Amino acid sequence: MNRILAATLTGVALVWAVIIVAAPAAVHAKAFVTPAAVVYAAASRICHQQGERSFRVSGVQLPVCGRCAGLYLSAAAGALAGWFLRRPGARISARQVLLIAALPTVITWILEHVAGVGFSNASRALAALPLGASAGWLLVGMLRYDSRLDGEQILYS
Repeated sequence: MNRILAATLTGVALVWAVIIVAAPAAVHAKAFVTPAAVVYAAASRICHQQGERSFRVSGVQLPVCGRCAGLYLSAAAGALAGWFLRRPGARISARQVLLIAALPTVITWILEHVAGVGFSNASRALAALPLGASAGWLLVGMLRYDSRLDGEQILYS
């Protein structure tokens, strides 16, 4: 059952990554405009969609900001990695991995909102990559882990 959930999660992450990049292209080409509008409406529930903080494809703004794009695209890559890469035997918990991976995003967010430092969309997206990738990798890896298949103990707590 967990493998089915892991496969579903990976599939959804990959489809979402493709959709957020394809939606602006569809709008630009005036094809699939209604489905693209649904994507933008759904994304508005999870992202501020500020134009100056968003990438553009074919001159049309992505349905999510640069930081969210970095998170979603790297989460899809991380979910795929969860199928092929096992965690090394290091004594670091999943919580610690996520906290460390979140540091670039947290630091840029604080500098932006507290100190008024300006960051480019590329900087925001790059700062989000470790968090998205490690979250996707850890979640899929945890769902796939089955001690009956390979008695190796891996710390995911």
